[in-house]
Amino acid sequence: MPAPMTPVDVRPFGLTDVRWNEPMAPYTTWRIGGPADVMVVPHNLEELRGAMRFAKAHGLPWTVIGRGSNVLVQDGGIRGMVIWMHDQFAEVRVEDGLLRAQAGRSFVSAAHIAIRHNLSGLEFATGIPGSVGGAVMMNAGAHGGEVKDVLAWADVMDEDGRLTRLSNRDLQFSYRYSCLKDAPKVVVEAAFALSPGDGQEMVRRVRQWSLRRSSTQPLSLPSCGSVFRNPPGTHAARLIEAAGLKGLRRGMAQISEKHANFIVNLGGARAEDVLWLIRHAQETVQKQFHVTLETEVRILGDTASGR
Repeated sequence: MPAPMTPVDVRPFGLTDVRWNEPMAPYTTWRIGGPADVMVVPHNLEELRGAMRFAKAHGLPWTVIGRGSNVLVQDGGIRGMVIWMHDQFAEVRVEDGLLRAQAGRSFVSAAHIAIRHNLSGLEFATGIPGSVGGAVMMNAGAHGGEVKDVLAWADVMDEDGRLTRLSNRDLQFSYRYSCLKDAPKVVVEAAFALSPGDGQEMVRRVRQWSLRRSSTQPLSLPSCGSVFRNPPGTHAARLIEAAGLKGLRRGMAQISEKHANFIVNLGGARAEDVLWLIRHAQETVQKQFHVTLETEVRILGDTASGR
């Protein structure tokens, strides 16, 4: 197992919040994950540029984490630098029908702000517990809506610290995908083009969705949300349940008894147990139904033996 990363002087890069060998479990909704070599928490654009310069100067690979709702950090942790875009990068403003939100803003929070301004189009986001940046990167969606339906543009930063504004078309959206999944860029801010709406009607609809989620999803236990993408013409949960896997446990990880496309942490689950359940579900569904289940969750870092 490699030794922990030795702290170095970050002052030349203008960084004010750096955390060495930082356990990742507290930063993910699964509450699972080994340590990152170094975590940088940027508080403004210049500190984000400083993080890019720091990574380049030290030859560090880098990973962006927002609300940690769609990631599984493996037990060996993450090599290189993690950039944590959270409440310190979460300004929101509404102007001329656009809702502009920084990448660390909770997507749920941004949606509720839109509703309070009687702006319609982001209601679907009230059920997506991630960050704005993560939602743009993966074209998050729910209740028949997706980011691609309402995104006007996104400002992104490359590894040299350059800012670029990408249009909806530039992002090449498809189901749970944007080109940012394959490009070394950080979402800084996104703007959503919304329409005037009836605030009371939107609140009523969102409450109905919330009640349905509460009755059908295991919201009281740590999870990442949906583990698998829905295959064309069917639902991953339906296939997993039909394969007899609902409730299956491995260590302290379990395919939820309430919703088969959720894997929950019963307390102290390890990433290796979650990965075993993921692979077992994929193999079983493939064998029984000849359907390939693709993961929606991002799997980051190294196995415990790799550190």
